[in-house]
Amino acid sequence: MIEFGHLTHVGLRRELNEDTYYGDSELGLWLVADGMGGHQYGEIASALAREVIVREIRAGSSLTEAIRRADEEIIRCSRQRNDSLPMGTTVVAARQLGNRFEVAWVGDSRIYLWRDGALTQLSHDHSYVQELIAQGAISAEQARTHPHRNVVTQALGVTSPEQLNVETLSLELRPGMQLLLCSDGLTEEVEDAHIARVLARQDHSAQECVDGLVAAALDGGGSDNITVLLIRRH
Repeated sequence: MIEFGHLTHVGLRRELNEDTYYGDSELGLWLVADGMGGHQYGEIASALAREVIVREIRAGSSLTEAIRRADEEIIRCSRQRNDSLPMGTTVVAARQLGNRFEVAWVGDSRIYLWRDGALTQLSHDHSYVQELIAQGAISAEQARTHPHRNVVTQALGVTSPEQLNVETLSLELRPGMQLLLCSDGLTEEVEDAHIARVLARQDHSAQECVDGLVAAALDGGGSDNITVLLIRRH
C-alpha cells in the first residue's frame, strides 16, 4: 500500500509560489517542479511541465520521454510568447511500476530515500555549487552559504533538448521505506539530519511528516517557495 503526503507553501519572502506538484497513486506518478524566470514565468513553466509529464505518462511514455517532451514544449511556449526572459523549471519525479520505482530529475530539486533509519540523497544536483564540490573547490558545508548556490546548470525550458541530461535511477521500494521529493525551499533551510529525524517518526502519518518539514523550513527563514511530497510504502 502506498501512502503519500503533500504540501506547498509560498514561503515568507516571495509573493508568488512558482512551485507546483502532482501526486496520483492510481497513475503511479509523483512530481515536484520549481519554476524560475520571474514575472510569473516560473509559475507557467512549472505548471506546463506538470501538465505535459502527466499527459505523456497517461499516453504510455516513459518518464524520461515525458520529461524531454516537457522541455521541448516549454521552449516552444517561450518562443511563441516572444519572451526576452527564458522561463524554466526544475523537476523531480517518481514513477511506480509494480514494486519498483523509477526516479528522474533535472535541476536542483531533490529526491531522498529513507530506509532503516537512514536518509540518502538519490538525486545529484544540477547546480554550479555541485560542480564546485565535485572539483574539490568547496565543501558541501561551504555550498550551503555560497552566493551562487541557486544557479542551476540544467532546467526544463532553458536547456536545449540535445543538451538536456535527464538522470534516472530504479529501485525497489520495500515496506517501511519512504521517498521524499522536494524543492530547494526545503533543503536551503533544513539540514538532512533534521529531515531524517522527521521521517523517522513512524507513528506520524506521511502528511504529518510533510507538515512538520514545511514548518521547519518556515522556522529556518522560509526564503523560497517550499514544496514537499512524501511517498511511504506500507
